[in-house]
Amino acid sequence: MHLRCRRPLLAALALVTGLVVASPAAADVALPEGTTAPRTAPVPRAEPRATPAERALARMTLRQQVGQLFMVGTRADRIDARTRAQIRRFHVGNVMLTGRSRHGVRAPARVARAMTAQVSPAATSRVGLFVGTDQEGGLVRVLQGPGFSRIPTALDQGRWAPARLRSAARRWARELGRVGVNLNLAPVLDTVPSRRAARHNPPIGHYDRQFGFTPRVVASHGLAFMRGMARADVTAVVKHFPGLGRVRANTDTSGNVVDHVTRRHDAFLAPFRAAVDAGAPFVMMSTARYTHLDPARPAAFSPYVVGTMLRGDLGFDGVVISDDLAHARQVAGIAPAQRALRFIAAGGDMVLTVDAAPLPAMYGAVLSRARDRTGFRTLVRDAALRVLTAKQERGLLPKPLGTVGP
Repeated sequence: MHLRCRRPLLAALALVTGLVVASPAAADVALPEGTTAPRTAPVPRAEPRATPAERALARMTLRQQVGQLFMVGTRADRIDARTRAQIRRFHVGNVMLTGRSRHGVRAPARVARAMTAQVSPAATSRVGLFVGTDQEGGLVRVLQGPGFSRIPTALDQGRWAPARLRSAARRWARELGRVGVNLNLAPVLDTVPSRRAARHNPPIGHYDRQFGFTPRVVASHGLAFMRGMARADVTAVVKHFPGLGRVRANTDTSGNVVDHVTRRHDAFLAPFRAAVDAGAPFVMMSTARYTHLDPARPAAFSPYVVGTMLRGDLGFDGVVISDDLAHARQVAGIAPAQRALRFIAAGGDMVLTVDAAPLPAMYGAVLSRARDRTGFRTLVRDAALRVLTAKQERGLLPKPLGTVGP
């Protein structure tokens, strides 16, 4: 709408505030004595339009909102009946294909179809699922066999020109899309400082999961991988903030994994900052502890690491996803319900549990606290909105009734 007004500032103010402003005729044209200017109708208050994600959130029950905060594992080569049922019973909004599928596209495509077929008004308010997997390269490739490339290790990818890697990642993403995967838990943005250090770094360096030995190489090639995925409509998840490149144990298989080096403005955070600046939609949290950041809590449970550093220092406003909170030895001493609660309370958005078994306890605890505590319910709603916003970008929200066309 264009206002023809000699007082544009007041006209604009009227749009925002709803103030009555006289029309130009009433304000500037002399009227005969004894007559009054006609009344002008109040200018309607300008209300910001709700986004599709906000509208989707408004249609959801609290139970459905909580369900959006979970990603539950299912075997990539066969349908996990528990996970499939949990989409309906617990309104789970996201699944992950796990393990290894070595015989091509048929089995994982069947699993993905079985999971997405559970989407319904009652289960997820018709919101589609993020179907994720781990397809980094090297030994970390869930989907293998005919129809899937033999992706080299990240260290090998780091020797390519970024343009070549971006093109290859786009091709790999198309392969994922053909079986119904729309989210890849990659790339790794952890920096291992040297080849020698890699020999003592079980989670990353031991498997050549790093793109290189400097933050500059890791940043350039991590962004190339992320952008290539996005060009073929697969959402990338950068990991594992604030970095696992300098620990000496693997959080999946060891407890008390501690980083004694990383500081708040560490140079090794540069790849994560670059990814956030480039619009990374997801960041995965490490479950290691960091003595110079929050020595008492794993990073995934730390309001300081999630809120002050990732949200604050880096300005990340996308989805914060946990590393696995089902089998990781690092969190084995904490009850599953508490793992989910501590992650959400710290500012996390999506709990990853590669096993369906802990899900009922996790979901029940989050739902119960959201019902009982207003502040926590706000955290749940905010987290669900971030997940739905990411789904909006990926075209996973339901079309309004009556919409025609693609």
